Amino acid sequence: MKSPSYCTGTEDDQARQWDTREGCEVRQILDRVADKWSLLAIALLDRRTLRFTELRREIDGISQRMLTVTLRQLERDGLVRRTVHPVVPPRVDYQLTPLGTTLHDTIQALVTWTEDHQDEIATARAEYDQREAGAESAQTAMGGV
Repeated sequence: MKSPSYCTGTEDDQARQWDTREGCEVRQILDRVADKWSLLAIALLDRRTLRFTELRREIDGISQRMLTVTLRQLERDGLVRRTVHPVVPPRVDYQLTPLGTTLHDTIQALVTWTEDHQDEIATARAEYDQREAGAESAQTAMGGV
């Protein structure tokens, strides 16, 4: 018997992998690991341990609270290990777990794909924007319909 949070059809129906029902573990995990703060933290922790203050300094625009929440969630999911050193002032280090390292490898493949196709995407965006601007101009010329 499957757990209540199991999303039916994940083997046969690719679209169901991202089931939006509340309690769907696949969706919850994707939401967590695909948010921008998690991605940046995972990328920075690849192959090195960092202190909280180092992470905050490296992740432009993140608040102390958001970094704390992000790191706690990644730790809860088993992707990041938090080590508290018994010194004064307290020192806390973060590093990827072996599971987190496998996720970094997957993220790196996505980054590589993005780098390989960024020119094509920029061209597609420019063409789309041009079509939309033309459609808007035509609509305005017809009386703002």
